[in-house]
Amino acid sequence: MYTRWSRSKSPMQAPPMDFSFRGISFVQDMLTEEPRPGVKPIKQTEEGRLLTQAVRLNNNTLNDLTELTDTLQKLLEHPEDIYWIDLSFNDLPTIDSVLTTYYNLRNLNLHGNSIHKLSDVDKLAVLPHLRSLTLHGNPIEEEKGYRSYVISTLPNLKSFDFSTITKLDRSTAAVWRRMNIKPKKIRKRLSNY
Repeated sequence: MYTRWSRSKSPMQAPPMDFSFRGISFVQDMLTEEPRPGVKPIKQTEEGRLLTQAVRLNNNTLNDLTELTDTLQKLLEHPEDIYWIDLSFNDLPTIDSVLTTYYNLRNLNLHGNSIHKLSDVDKLAVLPHLRSLTLHGNPIEEEKGYRSYVISTLPNLKSFDFSTITKLDRSTAAVWRRMNIKPKKIRKRLSNY
């Protein structure tokens, strides 16, 4: 584990692989599009794979993330070390489970999509390092208890919808959860009546 972290320290300072505003409809389109040039170029391996841990796919027309894993493995030297993914302003209807395979993910931008099931947030609970999440501008934002649900489901978050999570937010979310989400055992007992 230590050698992996040392290996990945350098790329963490690298600019993101930026495919924003490219009209990308399918993840595989990243293989034929050129990433946007940044102020600093991203270092590459001899095989041409990029040394970065951040991916920007915002402001495109993606409606699913099929092939994300395979595509990133072709483009990045260490895709398993991704810590930031920006998928904002696409047409994603769900939080795809493929995102949960990026164990080191710290920042995830999903605002401005078409996510309509608040329970999709539950999938992200397996990401122990997730600290920043955006979901505003999705239909789920209209759900009663939206903010409290997300904060209580993802207790490691430090920032949600570009707003720092305070102690008051956490206690409000805990109270909301106790009042609105019944434990599974109680639900089973109640369904027997």
